[in-house]
Amino acid sequence: MSDASICYAYYDSPVGRLLLAGDEQALTLISFPAGSRARGPDPGWRRDDAMFAAAVRELEEYFAGDRLEFSVPLQLSGTEFQNAYWTLLQTVRLGETTTYGALAQRIGRPKASRAVGAANGANPIPIIIPCHRVIGSNKSLTGFGGGIETKRYLLDHESRIAANKGS
Repeated sequence: MSDASICYAYYDSPVGRLLLAGDEQALTLISFPAGSRARGPDPGWRRDDAMFAAAVRELEEYFAGDRLEFSVPLQLSGTEFQNAYWTLLQTVRLGETTTYGALAQRIGRPKASRAVGAANGANPIPIIIPCHRVIGSNKSLTGFGGGIETKRYLLDHESRIAANKGS
């Protein structure tokens, strides 16, 4: 996909102004406003708020506590391992957490906890692909591209939703 076909919009969320990017077919990026993986739009990208109306609506519903799963089309563009991991990560349900080791087991690479951690950190579509639901084996909140406070907020928010929905 060329930069000329990439569009972007912003969504003012409870965790800050999120950058959304993608093309007419799918969402390819969500970036937090701060943290180790924060980014802005590339110079060749075009702003198009209407293109992201469905993604913004689903994010609004999620933050309002009314959405348990996302349905907007996503385009993953990582390595074969990353794409498989990100697909698996989408099966971790709202209100649940898991560990890098458990996900390494589930992906069939029990000794690949570090590779799982690297793929988790490279997730281009956080929140929708719920990398925040992965915690350390000692239950600690480990690194997160949007910052630990954002991770804590998302997990607390999801715990409240799950409690209210009976998930």
